[in-house]
Amino acid sequence: MLDIPLMQDNIVEEDKRALIDFLEQTDRFTQGPQVRAFEREWSEWLGCRHSVFVNSGASANLITMMALAETLGKGEIIVPAITWSSDISSVLLAGHTPVFVDIDFKNLAMDENEVLNAISERTKAVFLTHVLGFNGLTENLELELRKRGVVLIEDACESHGTRFARDGRDAKVGSVGFASNFSFYYAHHMSTVEGGMVCTDDGEFYQLVCMLRSHGMLRENPDPAVRELESARWPDLNPEFTFMMPGFNVRSSEMNAVIGRKQLPRLDNAIRQRRENCELFVENLRSDRYFTDFDLRGQSNYALVTLLREADSELFARVCEKLRSENVEFRRGTAGGGNMTRQPFVRRALPDVCPESFPHADHVHSFGLYTGNYPGLEKGKIERLCTLLNTL
Repeated sequence: MLDIPLMQDNIVEEDKRALIDFLEQTDRFTQGPQVRAFEREWSEWLGCRHSVFVNSGASANLITMMALAETLGKGEIIVPAITWSSDISSVLLAGHTPVFVDIDFKNLAMDENEVLNAISERTKAVFLTHVLGFNGLTENLELELRKRGVVLIEDACESHGTRFARDGRDAKVGSVGFASNFSFYYAHHMSTVEGGMVCTDDGEFYQLVCMLRSHGMLRENPDPAVRELESARWPDLNPEFTFMMPGFNVRSSEMNAVIGRKQLPRLDNAIRQRRENCELFVENLRSDRYFTDFDLRGQSNYALVTLLREADSELFARVCEKLRSENVEFRRGTAGGGNMTRQPFVRRALPDVCPESFPHADHVHSFGLYTGNYPGLEKGKIERLCTLLNTL
């Protein structure tokens, strides 16, 4: 029996010991110096100016979309039909209208031409998901968005360390767009158990996100000049409790930050091992039966994707049955449960959207799945998994 879980040993003994040592020495548990240190270290690793640590990637999505509504106003946000539910939820909850486009099989991300065709005078941003560690961005798409003045937001929650060739150099995804979101959920490339990050180079956007993270409070604005100016505008209010906008409490804790700081130095090596695992899997899979034409340049694979090349319900059922019998954990539909336009909350919010309008996403929905990929996954198990799939 293969026995491959989705994730294994992502919180190791040295992480637990660091947390125990911290708990024995501190009397500060809520957001404080550990959070600020983790934000600085993450910004340096990613290559951005500002990072804001929150309690999940979903919360990072939410306050990013809320901050966009504050700065650009509400409008249309172009989103992929294959993504995680919180991307779409955040767009709806912030008062924007999601505009869905189909995906490209080679990276499971939004089809570049469909994105450009969907842009209108109502478009506020493109919310691009780098799915399962594949780079979803092209130089042409980035250039066209810049020319048209359309903001790019990157969801890199599953794609820590994925790289994008830009201006003759490699940039990490999440450092390319106006803002980006990361997740540190247990199963991702590195973990704070629960946690997420909003990243940006824009100082004003950074200030908004800091306030939105903590109830919209003025005192959370990192710029003292802004705090002083706004306090003078509202002299009848206590500056410690001046709420500038409707906000949330999506702060993370010192304990989560301690684990993140301990894991970050190991991240690059974990990414290298994930890349090697993915390349081995794709090289050994039958290309006549399964889709293997993925664009692996710069990938930082979160999970191993099994996608039938042709629609075949009977074969897909045999694949699922065999994986279960071998105790190989998997998720159907790849990222987020398949074609998002088939989900109940989307159908209620956008009843005129037709799921069949996104045939590539629908194919992934019905004939795609992923299995676990993590640094401790033995190469021999990957090869045995390929043999198992190839003989079905």
